[in-house]
Amino acid sequence: MSRRRVLLLLKPFDVYPPRPKPSGLLPLAANSKILSYLDDRCKVHKDAINFCQSVLRRKALDWEPLMRNDLSQPIRHVDLVVTVGGDGTLLKASHFLDETIPVLGVNSDPTQIEEVERFNDEFNATRSTGYLCASTVGNFEQVLDEILEGCKEPSKLSRISISLNGSKLSTFALNDILAAHPCPATVSRFSFRIKIDEQKTSSLVNCRSSGLRVSTAAGSTAAMLSAGGFPMPIMSHDLQYMVREPILPRLVDVPLLHGLVKPNQSIEVTWYSKEGTIYIDGSHEFCSMRHGDTIRISTEAPMLKVYLPQSLLNSNCS
Repeated sequence: MSRRRVLLLLKPFDVYPPRPKPSGLLPLAANSKILSYLDDRCKVHKDAINFCQSVLRRKALDWEPLMRNDLSQPIRHVDLVVTVGGDGTLLKASHFLDETIPVLGVNSDPTQIEEVERFNDEFNATRSTGYLCASTVGNFEQVLDEILEGCKEPSKLSRISISLNGSKLSTFALNDILAAHPCPATVSRFSFRIKIDEQKTSSLVNCRSSGLRVSTAAGSTAAMLSAGGFPMPIMSHDLQYMVREPILPRLVDVPLLHGLVKPNQSIEVTWYSKEGTIYIDGSHEFCSMRHGDTIRISTEAPMLKVYLPQSLLNSNCS
C-alpha cells in the first residue's frame, strides 16, 4: 500500500505587523505590551508550524512543506492538504484545489478571549478566527489520525463561479466576491437581474452603490454578515447577494437589493462604470472590468472538500 501524500501549506511570517519603533506618542509601558504581543503572535505561529511538522514526521506519510506565497500551480498528486495559519491560508489553498483533494485547516494562532478582554482598553489583541479550521495545535494529531483511519469525512462546500464576458474565470470563490470600483470612494454603476431559467428572469435593477457582494454559505459569516447580511447553514448551496450602500434606490427595487440565489439560478450583471474590479475571497485574487462588461455569478463550480470543525457541523444540523 502506498504512503499517503500530504502538502503542508504554511502562512508566511511576513504577514505579521512589523515591530513599531518606540516613540513619544505612546507611554513606554504601552509600547512594551504591544511589542510583546506582536512577538508572541509570531512565536505562537512558529511553534505551531514546528509542532505540525513533528507530528507529520512520526506518521507513515510522504509530506512536504510549502509557503503559501510560493503556491502558483494547481495542487496535484497529494491525498491531503494541511494548511497552518488561519482562514486566509485555507482560502489560498482552495484557489488551487479541485473537488478531489480534501483540505484540513490548522488555526496556528487562535484568539484568546481572556487576552482580548485584558488588553481591550489598550490595543486590539484579536488573533486568528479560524472559522473553517477543524483543528489547532491542541487537537491536530487526533484529527489527523481520525482522517488517516477513515473515521472523519470531509464536507463538500459550495463555491462561486464567475464568468466575465462569457469566459469562466479559473479561480472559484469559497467565501465571497465583491464587484466594485477599485477606488472605494467612487460610485459603482451597474445593472443586474436574477436569471431563474432560460425563459424567466427577475426585474432589472439599476444600481448606483458601493458595489455588489455575493457570498457562499461559508462566507456568509464574514464580510456579508458585517454588512448586514445573515448567516447561512454551512452546507447550504444557495448564494447570498447584497448591493452595498445603494444610492436612492427605487422603492420597487428595494426587496431585490438583498436576497438568495438558488443553485439552479444565477446573477447576471452589466457593468457601467469606466473601471471595475472583481475581488475574489478578499483582495489578493482579482480581475479587472470595464464599461459594458457582463458578469455571470453562480454555483456552477466544483465543490471543495473541507474537514470542518464539529461545532460548525452541529450548528448545520440544528
